[in-house]
Amino acid sequence: MAVKVKNIIPSKQLEGAQTNQYIASVKTMIDKVTVTNTTGDAVTFSCNLVPSGGAVGDANAIIKDKAVATGETYVCPELVGHVLEPGDAISMIASAASSLTIRASGREVT
Repeated sequence: MAVKVKNIIPSKQLEGAQTNQYIASVKTMIDKVTVTNTTGDAVTFSCNLVPSGGAVGDANAIIKDKAVATGETYVCPELVGHVLEPGDAISMIASAASSLTIRASGREVT
């Protein structure tokens, strides 16, 4: 078994539509996810861990409508330690497109 530490979601602006940010190709453990508000207004976001072949819904919501204040960086403790199986996805949405910068790191196990 090999473990590879990886930047699973390179820094990017979060979309205003529900979007898969990362789809696991191998078993993956989430170590850290940050969400930074780069605008002058509070912005909310939601995050789902969607099983392979599944769809975004309340059953896989991990963070729902979390407000991030102007200039704040939110470190998502709700996501740390979760394991994704191959085909599972991290899916996120922001209340305002291009307002939140996200980044995630984790470990891929092969």
